Amino acid sequence: MNILGIHEGHNASIALFRDHGIVYAVSEERLTRKKNEGGFPLSSIKRMFADTGISPAELDAVALCGRRAVQPKWAHKELILERYRHYCSFRPGLINRVKGEVAKRLPHSHADRIRRILRFKSVDSLDRLEQQRTVPLQGLSVPEDRILRIEHHECHASAAYYGLGHFDVPVLVISCDGGGDGLCATVSIGEDGRLRRIGTIPHEDSIAKLYALITYVMGFVPLEHEYKLMGMSPYASTERAERLCRWIEDRFLWVDGEIPKWKRRKGLPPTSYWYEDLEKRIRFERFDVIAAGFQRFIESMMERWVRACIERTGIPRLALSGGIFMNVKMNKILMELPELESIFIHPSCGDETNPFGACYAAAVRLGVRKEALRPVEHLYLGPNYDESDYREALEALAEHPGIAVDIPESQEARVVELLAEGRIVARYAGREEFGARALGNRSILADPSRLDVIAEINRMIKNRDFWMPFAGAMIEEDARENLSNPKGVPAPYMIITFDAETRIDEFKAATHPYDQTIRPQVVERDWNPAFHRILAEFRRITGKRGGLLNTSFNLHGHPIVSSPADAVDVFLRSGLKHLALGPYLLNKQDEG
Repeated sequence: MNILGIHEGHNASIALFRDHGIVYAVSEERLTRKKNEGGFPLSSIKRMFADTGISPAELDAVALCGRRAVQPKWAHKELILERYRHYCSFRPGLINRVKGEVAKRLPHSHADRIRRILRFKSVDSLDRLEQQRTVPLQGLSVPEDRILRIEHHECHASAAYYGLGHFDVPVLVISCDGGGDGLCATVSIGEDGRLRRIGTIPHEDSIAKLYALITYVMGFVPLEHEYKLMGMSPYASTERAERLCRWIEDRFLWVDGEIPKWKRRKGLPPTSYWYEDLEKRIRFERFDVIAAGFQRFIESMMERWVRACIERTGIPRLALSGGIFMNVKMNKILMELPELESIFIHPSCGDETNPFGACYAAAVRLGVRKEALRPVEHLYLGPNYDESDYREALEALAEHPGIAVDIPESQEARVVELLAEGRIVARYAGREEFGARALGNRSILADPSRLDVIAEINRMIKNRDFWMPFAGAMIEEDARENLSNPKGVPAPYMIITFDAETRIDEFKAATHPYDQTIRPQVVERDWNPAFHRILAEFRRITGKRGGLLNTSFNLHGHPIVSSPADAVDVFLRSGLKHLALGPYLLNKQDEG
């Protein structure tokens, strides 16, 4: 069975379900080279057909993420910034306030009907968008009867539950994000291969949208730079951050029900429109206190909610998806809950992985048995490039005589030698990783025991904010010694942080400099044998057991490289001195 999942919104992406699992996935940004490219991902779809050899006629279904089309205002950075400028200047009049209160109190299932009764202008435009939604698929000759629309949070929940793939015991499945199809969060029980939703929270009460709003207010890009607030948060005064956290929490109430949930207090507008009160409250606060206060708020709300869900259902096994779970420090808080038995966070769990869930949900609808479904494992699911692509990329070096190109007898051994000498090496190998994290195939690597590599990487290429930590990759043997992980939580995706346990001097450049946490990629030998060999050989040669510093191979503000040509372009435009490009090793001779 062949199923194509399509996400058309911010950071548009696709996934292909074949042979009972996800076999291909790519984000549009990788191919267009435009960060978080939104809209219909036509380039990704065409690339998938070319790489896999299947044709549109062979698709059993196309699963669109969301029951309604995503509005263009969420597709591109400039439009998103304009939207947040609107949020910060919006002052609802009496009529709009009445409309909002009526819409909030009537059933969500009748949202479109309510909007029409109240003459919301957006309804007509949404209808037109929905009519236009399948036009690109018609151009690919995909029959209308093969197109499915999967509700936004069903995509998230399906990605988490079927991506985990544990069907023998009940699993508590939670989704949470800024919003989609009128909701910002859901609670479901996954059991015997089926999902049963038992709780929802409307998008007007979204705490993730609130976090995005404060990201914008602090001068960053919402839906992109929330991680910068997270990275800054450990530096602040705990007392002042707690006061800010309590002030935000007091604007919400907790409601009991089958599943307890939060809602904003009566009289408050949707969280997207809290700018005026927020600005007054944070006007004289330090930037680090603001970051820490909001980080603590997110942690506190989600900790309370998840604990209540576990207590009410009696299920201590979690599967999580949705953009809020990209917050790796919050994930650590959830992991450490004493009542928690196990936790799975879908890798790169923003909307870009909703095509995974859409594919799984469609497969179940079309009769694929749960026993046949394969869970998500490695993420090396991107485009395929062959020798001709490498040779074409190397042609760009003709105008750069100061670069030597070699084909080492053992590329991995030579990379390890350079790393052991204290060099920084960009590695480009095999299929690219899907999602927000570089997992060894599109990575910049360095010895994490050397703090000077942080400044060198930033100066050469990354230009990261000074407070942001780098991440690390290590093999399982080292992870057992380096990470405080009493529950044995798997960590192959850089989606959760751990307290550093021992040997911190051996990976200090890959830890947060203030709270001594690390966001690791624990490399599975079977998933990436070549990268695993590099890590193991570096350990053998140096005696260091801290793994390697691993950061994404890209210029600041640009997508991670996809093609060999992208890799060579970044190499030429940056201060990188060594690039392992498939079988080739590129060295800038004039810079040592």
